[in-house]
Amino acid sequence: MHINISFRSLRSGIMAETADKKDDADYKRLHSFPLIRHTDMSEEMRVETMELCVTACEKFATNNESAAKLIKESMDKKFGSSWHVVIGEGFGFEITHEVKNLLYMFFGGSLAVCVWKCS
Repeated sequence: MHINISFRSLRSGIMAETADKKDDADYKRLHSFPLIRHTDMSEEMRVETMELCVTACEKFATNNESAAKLIKESMDKKFGSSWHVVIGEGFGFEITHEVKNLLYMFFGGSLAVCVWKCS
């Protein structure tokens, strides 16, 4: 467990708030690339799925449900039906999937995307 407590004067608090906003922007810029945590997909499928996930998450930055729907529908059209998608910042999962049809990645720092096929 990590606890961070800080005491600041009003003036240093305002300066720190400005620095925090800059740090947040730097953090988002550094973590705006996709990071694959686990996959068993072929190289071609992995690249297409990752690009699709990034595009959907950028297009629907404030609506994970719409992003998941776009990914699912696109995967169903491209690779056959029975694809499932979960997008969020805090979730756990235990799934059964078809071999070579799973991708679990992070995007934008704290957003996780899990895409799998199960018929």
